Amino acid sequence: MNNENRFDNKLSRPGLAFQPLYKQVEEQVTQLIVEQRWKPGEMLPNEFQLASEFGVSQGTVRKALNSLTSAKILTRRQGIGTFVSEHTGHHGLYRFYPLIADGKTPELPKAELLAISTQTASKKVATALLLNPKDKVIVLSRRRILDNEFCIAETIYLPHKWFKALLDEKEVPHTLYHFYQTNFNLTVHTIRDSIKADLATQNDVDILNIKLGEPLLEVIRIAQSLNDKPMEYRVSRCRSDKYHYLVELN
Repeated sequence: MNNENRFDNKLSRPGLAFQPLYKQVEEQVTQLIVEQRWKPGEMLPNEFQLASEFGVSQGTVRKALNSLTSAKILTRRQGIGTFVSEHTGHHGLYRFYPLIADGKTPELPKAELLAISTQTASKKVATALLLNPKDKVIVLSRRRILDNEFCIAETIYLPHKWFKALLDEKEVPHTLYHFYQTNFNLTVHTIRDSIKADLATQNDVDILNIKLGEPLLEVIRIAQSLNDKPMEYRVSRCRSDKYHYLVELN
């Protein structure tokens, strides 16, 4: 039996063996990251070691690692090795914060925590996060700051079963995605933003110091983890008078 066939026999998830071999390696590496075999910022074994462990060729491993690097799950450092990506670098974080002040360069917004509570998930939130009726969620209410002005009012819903330790935190950082990684071993891999125009409500007036009825952009985001589980439902009410929403596709 050659090496390229041995790996198929190690797989236990139905249907996985029908994928191209490099995709099987890709999913296996991703699963090991989810299981904390390698944590964010840690270096993976070299291609030769991974090929030996999985029973495949180095070329198959290299193709899988290249695919995971393109997906930003892994990071290659020339002459050093391959690492599990972290949500720490400014370039990586900007893709999650696309609101930019008009005429300015991208800047990571600061955040002011207004409230944190535990609630029973509404039907809409439960559906988005694939929760059961009456499941609890942790709710963060914050406002974001760019150029010393309040620009976003946001409400973030997190499954209580995964994030209950958040209630014991003395301080919640501005950049939550790195916080999710380091404190809860949950990595945001994909996001889906739905954007529509709306008018400012009294709650927006109170939080953002704007006028009632001013035009806003409402962005509803669902963030998914490495194993495609929805882990965050976020509603952002964004000012549109001095800011715009920028998306770059590559």
